[in-house]
Amino acid sequence: MVERAGAADQNAARFAALRLIRSANIGPVTFRALIERYGDAVEAIEALPMLAARGGGRAPVLADDAAVRREIATVRGLGGRYLLLGDPDYPALLAEIDSAPPALIVRGDLSLLTRPMVAMVGARNASAAACRFARGLAEELGAAGYCVVSGLARGIDTAVHQGAIGHATIGVIASGIDVVFPPENAALQEDVATRGLLVAEQPPGTQPLARHFPSRNRIIAGLALGTVVVEAAPRSGSLITARLAGEAGREVMAVPGSPLDPRAQGCNALIREGATLVQNAADVAEMLRPIDARALRSPGAAYRSEPVAADASEAERARIAGLLGPVPVAVDELVRQSGCATPVVQTVLLELELAGRLERHAGGRVSLA
Repeated sequence: MVERAGAADQNAARFAALRLIRSANIGPVTFRALIERYGDAVEAIEALPMLAARGGGRAPVLADDAAVRREIATVRGLGGRYLLLGDPDYPALLAEIDSAPPALIVRGDLSLLTRPMVAMVGARNASAAACRFARGLAEELGAAGYCVVSGLARGIDTAVHQGAIGHATIGVIASGIDVVFPPENAALQEDVATRGLLVAEQPPGTQPLARHFPSRNRIIAGLALGTVVVEAAPRSGSLITARLAGEAGREVMAVPGSPLDPRAQGCNALIREGATLVQNAADVAEMLRPIDARALRSPGAAYRSEPVAADASEAERARIAGLLGPVPVAVDELVRQSGCATPVVQTVLLELELAGRLERHAGGRVSLA
């Protein structure tokens, strides 16, 4: 009876976690802050009205209970399953980034998440030579024991999965796990889901909108020990992935190209700015050795400890809110200028965000909405 009650509590907490992340005004950073403060999603949901009221607004509208249950049934029907932040199977390196997805939907071989991973990305309109190089490099890395991660897009991504599929590959998509994009990769996406691992953050049925691709890129970078950019134009999504990898403390590598080819300018710029120049699998392996001990998961290890309580006084709330404006500012700067403890500042920002008054930006910066 005790075991049955414990399982029921666990299921309730998992359902609440999924409902929380599917709710308005609650993104990955806010979700993590709520769980760290209250211990689980059930307690966090109960606290939302109070937190939003302190922030000067109404509590976020929670995702519809029935809609969440339909999503769970759909995922099960597709042969997928959820990995929630804190689960033993959740990717250890991905859990380390501040914006780690609270919920992933996966299909395929979960054992691949225990292998050392390397990400490979590049241009969608890649040259034939770059695609051939990427395909060969991915095959060599797979044969060397690495799981190769990419985004199942046209060009370099497609070549990467084709090269690594015979060994180990993970495809991270910007849509729901049942949506194929681009359409011509339908067979390849199914092959990855069958022989490798397919990963999605968005609910089933979600189309790949432009805003979803940077979110997808952070997962690609967060999963891997390092990211290799094969061919990329300036201001491309591949360079976003490389930047995210660098911000997460991972290796950033780039394959040099001809200065006459605009598609090589991004890689050449990365190398000029400090990325490691790589020309073959041995170069990549050299950068990733020894395998980071963080990549070896301890069974049952959680990403958090006990709930943290850090209530703010009205004076502290006013002081922190007074430092905010329409221009994004780093949270560390708010801590320094307010003179408040970091947990207090984070609590006030959480309250403002739940009230719909705060917007979060890249690089850990915030502004008034």
